[in-house]
Amino acid sequence: MNWSDIGDAMFGGVADYGAILALVSNSVIAGAVLGLVGGLVGVFVMQRDMAFAVHGISELSFAGAAFALLIGWDVVTGSIVGSLIAAGLIGWLGARARDRNSFIGVLMPFGLGLGILFLSLYSGRSANRFSLLTGQIVSVQNAQLGWLIAISILVLLGLLFIWRPLRFDSLDPQSAAARGVPVTAVSLGFMLLLGLIVAVAIHIIGALLVMALLVTPAAAAMRIASGPWSVPLLAAGFGFVSAVGGILLAIAGTLPVSPYITTISFLIYLVCRLVGGRRGRVTRERIA
Repeated sequence: MNWSDIGDAMFGGVADYGAILALVSNSVIAGAVLGLVGGLVGVFVMQRDMAFAVHGISELSFAGAAFALLIGWDVVTGSIVGSLIAAGLIGWLGARARDRNSFIGVLMPFGLGLGILFLSLYSGRSANRFSLLTGQIVSVQNAQLGWLIAISILVLLGLLFIWRPLRFDSLDPQSAAARGVPVTAVSLGFMLLLGLIVAVAIHIIGALLVMALLVTPAAAAMRIASGPWSVPLLAAGFGFVSAVGGILLAIAGTLPVSPYITTISFLIYLVCRLVGGRRGRVTRERIA
């Protein structure tokens, strides 16, 4: 491969950009919704130190989607079932961080192995198999878009419903339990919401890179903000820019959408880390 081939892969569709954009408008809408909701959910993922759980859920969601693809079921339904099973198990068995991480470490290779097995048995188009790992931008149909938006709205409403006890439990679980907050129910409810949004994310960015929308935007926001509203708003904004920006760049060529989304997300985090580090140095110098 030479530089000309790389240029064609990245920008070969610029001449027909408008027509391609109209073709993938459903994916842009789905990406926008996912970026916003994923950013909000990611704040609590970071506060609860559950970034590893996102990857664990995505592996079993991938297995569910691959099984659905193998037997001819709806892939979205398969990924949702897989995500909810993983989320429920992690929430139920992993009350303590140490136990949770140990269980996730066991669950991840199991889910990935099942997914690879199901894809190996699948005899259909190879593009369908590849998209489960790296995302897709042209196959979000109207019915799927409706499901994606409905699930995202459900996650958002559920998150808003448990926002205050979830935030209390995330920041100070001992005090929350002492104050009578049903921490087990709140934790399990959040895990189920996380499972749903992970299942949705897989169809945009793929199972292997789902953390780029559910962890990185929130991690970036927490580098430059600390307020109860500024962090969620920034995280949602960063998620929106990463998802929509990645899709808009990807349709200019033939490359998968996931590298663009992950690159934008990483660059946002890198900038926020540099800005946050500079602010910290300035503050320490003023105190000194």
